[in-house]
Amino acid sequence: MYTSSDQSADNLAPRLPQLGEKAPAFESTTTQGPLRLSDLKGQWVILFSHPADFTPVCSTELMAFARLQGEFTRRKCRLVGLSVDSVYSHIAWVRDLERIGGFPVDFPIIADVDMHIARAYGMIHAGAGEAATVRSLFVIDPEGLLRAMLHYPPNVGRNVPEVLRLLEALQTADRENVATPADWQPGEPVLVSTPRTQEAAQRRLEEGYECEAWYLCHRPPDKS
Repeated sequence: MYTSSDQSADNLAPRLPQLGEKAPAFESTTTQGPLRLSDLKGQWVILFSHPADFTPVCSTELMAFARLQGEFTRRKCRLVGLSVDSVYSHIAWVRDLERIGGFPVDFPIIADVDMHIARAYGMIHAGAGEAATVRSLFVIDPEGLLRAMLHYPPNVGRNVPEVLRLLEALQTADRENVATPADWQPGEPVLVSTPRTQEAAQRRLEEGYECEAWYLCHRPPDKS
């Protein structure tokens, strides 16, 4: 049961961003100079946070993003990292990771020292036990809308190929007006929309799709 003090605390908690809403605007210092979210309009953006520089899990993640950066770029997507460390710490860490991993970290990392951006995006989770960002990730579309969010605890690294798959699934769904099934991989069949009337349901079974049921029909992806 909530007490009045619990309710007051809830009322004071910042409202977290929701899917389909505009991503919170920001302007900050990064390892590649000043950056505003508005500078990236018209592109897909993946904004991801890590708890701290010079830590093992975060280091493996940054190197994994660096290895696949070309794949994100090919899909017209900008990577943007973030933590509450200083820009000087970021620069020193990136130089280490480029030496260790052998790939350039050619994307900006935000120095969110005052936690302004982290709080706006809900990257600070009190239950995680530290005054640092958890492993949050936000996919922002070319119109500046939040399309996907992932939150991982500090001691579990993210699967970067899955982030890439998520991006391609969103882009395919938008481009072809379809949905993607569980475990979908690029190039595999996609799902067509569910009919909304009995007449359309019967017609769906006659439209040449591969159907297990009137509401579950696949088609090959667009090859263009």
